[in-house]
Amino acid sequence: MTNSQADVLRAALEILDERGAGGVSLRTIAQRLGVRMNTVLWHAKSKARLEELMADAIVAGASLDELPRHWRERATEIARRYRAALLAHRDGATVVAGTYAAEPATLDLAEVLAGALLDGGMSAREAAWTCWSLIYFILGLAQEEQALPDRALPGLSVGQRPALQRVFPFLAEDSFEERFEFGVAKLLAKPAGNRKRSAARG
Repeated sequence: MTNSQADVLRAALEILDERGAGGVSLRTIAQRLGVRMNTVLWHAKSKARLEELMADAIVAGASLDELPRHWRERATEIARRYRAALLAHRDGATVVAGTYAAEPATLDLAEVLAGALLDGGMSAREAAWTCWSLIYFILGLAQEEQALPDRALPGLSVGQRPALQRVFPFLAEDSFEERFEFGVAKLLAKPAGNRKRSAARG
């Protein structure tokens, strides 16, 4: 018998890990808990609300404790922990990418990431856009990594396209760790504001 929203959320995450995002429904949760769907709806309110709670629970897996002091190292470590939290659950990136959860864990991660970028000398707008760029990049790459077993990229033909022929071996690589580190480093390069000031001094 379920007594709380936490029970519903726990069951939803169990089903997610077992069956993937497509296997999670109010019905399957009710069956898992041995209750009526109305009971699940009482705690989850709606499928959309359940997905928001699931997304926040997944993001909560990214610890924000003992982060580096230097802003770039701090932002990089947050990005690594965020990616690890997404990959810790089957289809975790798909669940998080499908919501705009303004929930505690999600907001806390955004807070420390934005704070790191501001500490690096970025303007508020640049910090906001860099924060979004990092999140979108990590979500997209994690979705690709989690979906890869069902894809056939290495066998894809690019035809008579010389530029793609040159770069395709690298596009088809499964080196997600390296691609992640490369992308984060690029996004956290010297802030545009600092580049402008350096150019002005030059």
